[in-house]
Amino acid sequence: MVQLLLVGIGAGVTSALLFATLATGQAFAVGLFYLTPLPILLAGIAWNHLAGAIAALTAGILLGAFLGLWFVLAFLIGIGLPAYILAYLAMLARPAANGSQESLDWYPVGRLVLAGALLAATATALTVPAFGTDAESYRGALKEAFERVLRAQTGTADGQPLTFPGVQDVPSFLDFLTIVMPPAAAVLSMITSLLNLWLAGRVARMSGRLTRPWPDLTELRFPPMAPLLLAAAVAGTFLPGIIAVIAGFFAATLLTAYAALGFAIIHNVSRILPARALILSAAWLAVFLIGWPVLLAALIGLADSFVDIRARFVRGTNLPTHRSPNE
Repeated sequence: MVQLLLVGIGAGVTSALLFATLATGQAFAVGLFYLTPLPILLAGIAWNHLAGAIAALTAGILLGAFLGLWFVLAFLIGIGLPAYILAYLAMLARPAANGSQESLDWYPVGRLVLAGALLAATATALTVPAFGTDAESYRGALKEAFERVLRAQTGTADGQPLTFPGVQDVPSFLDFLTIVMPPAAAVLSMITSLLNLWLAGRVARMSGRLTRPWPDLTELRFPPMAPLLLAAAVAGTFLPGIIAVIAGFFAATLLTAYAALGFAIIHNVSRILPARALILSAAWLAVFLIGWPVLLAALIGLADSFVDIRARFVRGTNLPTHRSPNE
């Protein structure tokens, strides 16, 4: 217990320092800030969930002592609690279905990805009351915040017409930001959480403290209820008021999860193709340079919910395909 306490406190101090670097305003601080969940995840994965909980609470208490109550809430809602939950789920296991005492069924990776999507969307949704309780006040407060940022960057004083390089209609641009940036923030939170989870797993594996077998990420699969979650989120975006705003967070993160599934499928089926390196390079470059091809990957992932693409594609080859009963 003493070791868990010391590990948790050390990880919490490290996480708090990474979070606090953002206050320095330095460019490198952004990269360090994105690593804030890593110590908590590492404590939860390499030791156990109690160490992860201690790390999250320690970081929150330190940030509250030095930066104020709002930073405690921002940290615990956006980083601490999601990191603890992901670490807990990642190391969750049950006895194997065959009754063997020597093997365990670990929490499926597909469900971990979905958990990351739902946690990121929920954390973003919990920030909504800080800006407004209805859609109009929420977007109005966001627009004012973005305008202040642009004025600070351009050195434009209040009351003067705001101009921004490359933007002809600044008011319309601000309206665009208020619509696009909140779901984008949810997606970024999801991606950074899952990347830190992967990194924590790799570090724990290299140190010999990872008790879970390393999964084959190309066999990523979602449970049957996943399409229903996405359909409900998309349907919610057509509802009036603040519900549509919140539903947009869930729709964005779930679509990102399906894009990850699509790329897992592409990586899997391309194993039997001689031009695999070229195909994968083209697919990833298209996403980074153009952006919209990520929707094609999401469609591939969504199609896999109804048709087992990997099994159909490799049928007749000697590559193994399987579908975990836990997915």
